[in-house]
Amino acid sequence: MLAKYEQVQINQDERTILSDINLEINEEQFIYILGEVGCGKTSLLKTIYGELPIAAGDATVLDNDMARIRPRQLPKLRRQLGIVFQDFQLMRDRTVDENLSFVLRATGWKKKIDRERRIIEVLEQVGLPDKTRHMPFELSGGEQQRVCIARALLNSPKLLLADEPTANLDAENGHRVMELLNNIRLQGTAVVMTTHNEQWTREFPGIIWRCKEGIIIIE
Repeated sequence: MLAKYEQVQINQDERTILSDINLEINEEQFIYILGEVGCGKTSLLKTIYGELPIAAGDATVLDNDMARIRPRQLPKLRRQLGIVFQDFQLMRDRTVDENLSFVLRATGWKKKIDRERRIIEVLEQVGLPDKTRHMPFELSGGEQQRVCIARALLNSPKLLLADEPTANLDAENGHRVMELLNNIRLQGTAVVMTTHNEQWTREFPGIIWRCKEGIIIIE
């Protein structure tokens, strides 16, 4: 088991947005978090990587007690996770290679040859082996999102979290990103993603967590 929530409550600005959360994440699962804007989808995701503390209950993520985890312990947790953001969060003044190398250096990859090898591996995995010297502005939105997924895969995470990864993409690029995420899941990494697009749940079936009226319904 990668994560388990028992009777968890999540607050935002002192207001309870989700309560009585009882969930599990296991290896190789594909989990969708669905719901209207403001229902708590992103907040739930943030509690998994420690950006937002849980207000009550018990939560364990990759053997970390999220009710008691300290700020200095979060970098170690996040090195075991892959995180994909809706707005890419690439450094605009650095090439793809430099963006990925920055993350590897920050997470303890000291040898340049090892960093170069790993960058080639993840870019091949997302279908962008020829984009290492490109700047982000030279890439399409779909390509930028695939670079973000490559970045999330650098440290071979057991769990990948994706916050609306297709929201800013056209249909073709959105479908390509979904195929990539599904392939990642098939290779053994659990994927948890927020989305407004229920079409993906039909094309790429998985477990649905629906945020509704302050609770989560598992479908």
